[in-house]
Amino acid sequence: MTAPAANAALARAARVLRRLGGMAATLLVTSFLVFSSLFLAPGDPASFLTKGRSPSPEQLAEIRRQYGFDEPFLVRYWNWLEGVLHGDFGRSYLFHQDVGSVIWSRLPSSLLLIGVSALMIAVFGIGSGIVGALRRGSRTDRSLMLLVTVGAAAPAFVAALLLRSVLGVRLGWFPTIGNGAGVLDRLHHVILPAAALSVTFTALVTRVTRSAMLDELRREHVEVALSRGTPRWTVIRRHVLRNALGPIVTVSALLVSGMLVSTAIVETAFGMSGVGSLLVQCVDQLDFQVVQAIVLLVVAAFVIVNALVDLVQPLIDPRSAAAGSAR
Repeated sequence: MTAPAANAALARAARVLRRLGGMAATLLVTSFLVFSSLFLAPGDPASFLTKGRSPSPEQLAEIRRQYGFDEPFLVRYWNWLEGVLHGDFGRSYLFHQDVGSVIWSRLPSSLLLIGVSALMIAVFGIGSGIVGALRRGSRTDRSLMLLVTVGAAAPAFVAALLLRSVLGVRLGWFPTIGNGAGVLDRLHHVILPAAALSVTFTALVTRVTRSAMLDELRREHVEVALSRGTPRWTVIRRHVLRNALGPIVTVSALLVSGMLVSTAIVETAFGMSGVGSLLVQCVDQLDFQVVQAIVLLVVAAFVIVNALVDLVQPLIDPRSAAAGSAR
């Protein structure tokens, strides 16, 4: 291996190690903040465990001792973190089961919802952005931008109510409540929630895609290629779309990784049994163990996706790698 190649390999390895170190530090700080939120939340978990009864001070003291509520804060945090690192998130106060089992039973529904939403975002968001950029200033472009503006301003619960009212209740095309049973029935049930969840994100991806495509269309090498008689679609595929993929993939991945939080609204609106509705239920019932686990998993997903996007970015757009080497 030549010296320049070796130096480049070492630079890439150092970059990966720095990114992994930063990701680990971020997750550690996040775990501390998530666990600390237990002491800022209103209510007493020990009182919740008594199920509305009026226990004596001795009984409350025994409950706090049994669940470790009487231990110092740092000791409780260390015990919780050690359990998390071994896959043990504690025991749910509400369901009387391991937190991991409670979340795992709800996770497939949420993942299906996010997966269908991500597919809608990729197809409609990126597709609309490309069409808008290629037909800039036309009636089609203006119509798309109007829809994008409305979609970006529409909260998920508003989209959920409109879709339920029109497509579910009035037209009867889709079911409006529940998860469904079986593959096809589940897909039928998830269409409306996924559409409601993806409206705002699709609008954002459309804007980013259109902007990135227009930036690349203005490049000198694109104009030179077109002036030489290279077919337009060949130029768009090889030079415009390929170079515009960097910001499109980055924004799309970060939006999808943050969807788990938005599922709380959509799953509640459509009566779905997923992680989002579980989060709402456990917040209402002061089941802090489950809330902490879900919040930590959401943050971990966001941090990990962010790190992966940062590492994959040079493969998508070599110009970013060259800029990083120059810096």
